[in-house]
Amino acid sequence: MNAGFVLVVDDDPIARDVLSRYLARGGFKVATAEDGEAAVAAFEAQHPDLVLLDLMLPGIDGFGVFDMIRRTNSTPVIMLTAKGEEADRIAGLDVGADDYIAKPFSPKEVVARVRAVLRRVPKPQAQTLGFDDLVIEGGSRRVTLAGDLVTLTPREFDLLYLMASHPSRVFSRVELLDELWDFAFEGDPSTVTVHMRRLREKVEPDASRPRHLMTVWGAGYRFDP
Repeated sequence: MNAGFVLVVDDDPIARDVLSRYLARGGFKVATAEDGEAAVAAFEAQHPDLVLLDLMLPGIDGFGVFDMIRRTNSTPVIMLTAKGEEADRIAGLDVGADDYIAKPFSPKEVVARVRAVLRRVPKPQAQTLGFDDLVIEGGSRRVTLAGDLVTLTPREFDLLYLMASHPSRVFSRVELLDELWDFAFEGDPSTVTVHMRRLREKVEPDASRPRHLMTVWGAGYRFDP
C-alpha cells in the first residue's frame, strides 16, 4: 500500500528516524533532509505529496524553505517546531502552512495529521462558481479575480469553495475546523481566523471591506454572493 510520499525535514536525526519509521509503517514512502539546502534540493528532485518541515534548521530555516516551495507549488506543508507559544503557531499558519505541530509530539498523531491533510488534497469538485469578478473552478481548483489567477494553498481553496458552495450560510469556527481540518486541531479557533484573513487578502479587492467573506460577530463567517 502506498499512502503517499512524504519528505521529512529535521536537523535532529532521532526525530527524522522516528518519523520515517512511523510513516513507513503507515504505508508512506519517505525521504529525509537534515537542513534547508538539502530540503529544497530533495523537494525539487523528488516531488513529494507532503512536507513535514522543522522550522529550526541550519542554513536556510524552515520559513525560508517554505517560501521557496510556495513560489512554484501548493504541496501541503506541516510545520514542526520546538516552539509551543501561540505567537509561533500563528506565525506558521500565517505564512500559509497547512498544519502546525509543536514538539514534543506523538508520532502516531503526526501520521494521523498527515493522512488528514492528504485526504483533502485530491477532492476535485466539478462545479464552477462565479460571483462578479471572482471565479472558483471546482474541477481544476483554480481561482481568478478580475481575470487574474489567484494562488491559494489547498486549505485556502477548500475553505473558499466550502463557503461559496453554501452562500449566506453562517459557519462557526468549530464547524469549519471539523469540515476542513478533520480533527479538533487542539480546539484553537485562531487557526480559522488566520486562514480567513489570508484568504481575504487574496480574493477580496479590499480585504478591510470584504464583499464576499463576511464576519458574523459572535457566530462565525458567511459568504455573501
